[in-house]
Amino acid sequence: MAQRLVIFEDNERLRQTLELLFDQNSGFQLVGSYPHCDDAKNVMNKLNPELVIMDIDMPGVGGIKGVKTIKSAYPEIKVVMYTVFDDDNRIFDCICAGADGYILKNTEPEKLLQMLKELMNGGAMMSPFVAQKVFEHFRKTTQPAEEFNLTTREKEILKLLVNGSTYKMIAATCYISVDTVKKHLKNIYHKLHVSCGTEAVAKAIRQKIINLG
Repeated sequence: MAQRLVIFEDNERLRQTLELLFDQNSGFQLVGSYPHCDDAKNVMNKLNPELVIMDIDMPGVGGIKGVKTIKSAYPEIKVVMYTVFDDDNRIFDCICAGADGYILKNTEPEKLLQMLKELMNGGAMMSPFVAQKVFEHFRKTTQPAEEFNLTTREKEILKLLVNGSTYKMIAATCYISVDTVKKHLKNIYHKLHVSCGTEAVAKAIRQKIINLG
């Protein structure tokens, strides 16, 4: 069943491109598309989406405040920041506001769809460039390591996830099936006491569970 999606994007041409992308058997049902997020809470209440794609720099209420508004009222809704900005402050402001993913607008459409689907299945969603920014930040602010009893294979898969790899990329690198990757990730999330890939990535970096070198 297609998952309900809302877009907040002030660039009309890009917004229309996204509308076309999600109208072509994408696995998502576009239920709303807006040039600003000033009325984001009411939109969520009216349309009941499962996923939101949110620009950062919009007129009126910006995307960072928009994601905070949505997540405070509807924490179960996944919100992905879709932006041209790649500076550290914006990335971490979005993460702290509750964003579930952060992807740059130069990402290929097919790759975007793939990453969104994996996010909805519990995966993490960051462009590799953004993941590198996260690494650089947490290398300076890491917490003491804690033992989580991950196997060698689980650590290998977790590191690939942290590096921004998709399920298919992890499967190809480890010579295993995508279903096996999902089973490993389920075990990893259980051991780390997290519920999704984004939380696993953050915890892995903060607590030095894997070697980031």
